[in-house]
Amino acid sequence: MKKRILILTAGFGEGHNSAARGVRDALARVAPDQTEVELRDLFAEAYGRVNELVRRSYLALVNSAPRAWGVVYRWLDRKTDYDKEFRRFTRLKDHFAPLLDRFRPDVVVCSFPGYPNALQEILGSDRQCKCVVVITDSITVNAAWYRSSADYFLAPNEQSAAVLQRVGVALEKIKIFGFPVNPKFADFTKDRQLPSGNSKRRVLYMIHAATRGAPELVRLLADLGLDLTVTIGRAAKLRRAIEAATDGHPTKIVGWTDELPHMLHESHLLIGKAGGATVQETIAARCPMIINHVVAGQEEGNARLIVETNSGAIALSPREVVAQVKRAFADGAKQWREWVANISKLSRPRAALDTAEFLISL
Repeated sequence: MKKRILILTAGFGEGHNSAARGVRDALARVAPDQTEVELRDLFAEAYGRVNELVRRSYLALVNSAPRAWGVVYRWLDRKTDYDKEFRRFTRLKDHFAPLLDRFRPDVVVCSFPGYPNALQEILGSDRQCKCVVVITDSITVNAAWYRSSADYFLAPNEQSAAVLQRVGVALEKIKIFGFPVNPKFADFTKDRQLPSGNSKRRVLYMIHAATRGAPELVRLLADLGLDLTVTIGRAAKLRRAIEAATDGHPTKIVGWTDELPHMLHESHLLIGKAGGATVQETIAARCPMIINHVVAGQEEGNARLIVETNSGAIALSPREVVAQVKRAFADGAKQWREWVANISKLSRPRAALDTAEFLISL
């Protein structure tokens, strides 16, 4: 009999969706004939246009007023009555309960807070399925993640696991497999060629939603004579400004792509925001990172992970970024080599596959 695994996510930040897809894709690799898997965003399904409005407002807030979001984040972290709060999500439960009744999952995997509380509210003491929380943030782990009756909490690293232990989560409930990045990361095992006179310094700049300053940074990077790739995602309107900023210097400009595992593995440096998925993917690829944007609250811990392990640097202005790029490749790439050695110690490219094997074992 196939094991039924329900994966729940929400579109409030790409880290949640990335982790959910990573687990789904790993299950398809590890046990395609032994599992039946559904991946759902019940907030989107239950609240439709309202959810989309709230989601866009949230993304606009974290990108344009990160300090204001930081106040909200810390307020959420101080709350202790999450079960009571999630009782108010009646429409969510109205979608969740029939799904549980129809699919009858053996395991419910949650890559977004709130679902474990709603699950317990619906099933109560009669719950037979296991509930597994996949935490997507590092170090600054909000209380919304762990104030529930979930059976297991999967931490992305030892630092986050230590936070869970300090707040009283039982040791036997904590598992450390790493952030479940796309299983494709496990396919790349060869070391990248060292940057040298015979090998161009390959830099990947991933432009995030807060695009102010991006053309200036591209202009400054293009002047360094790098092998530069710039991703603009779905912001097609940005392409013309980025093309102009290159001023004729050879630069690859890429829209939305599913080739990030390959691109990160081929790059010497990543420049981007401290999002949960971005930081964990660059760690999986053993590609040092220069962080140029940090959302207060959940992304602060991701940035700390990079800096405190000396796996990269924070540089919040275009000129600071350029200074860090120069520093990385100076003196025979001495700083870059140090960053690579350190980030390699954190790397868990098999995290999604190991998570899938754990879920199957439950």
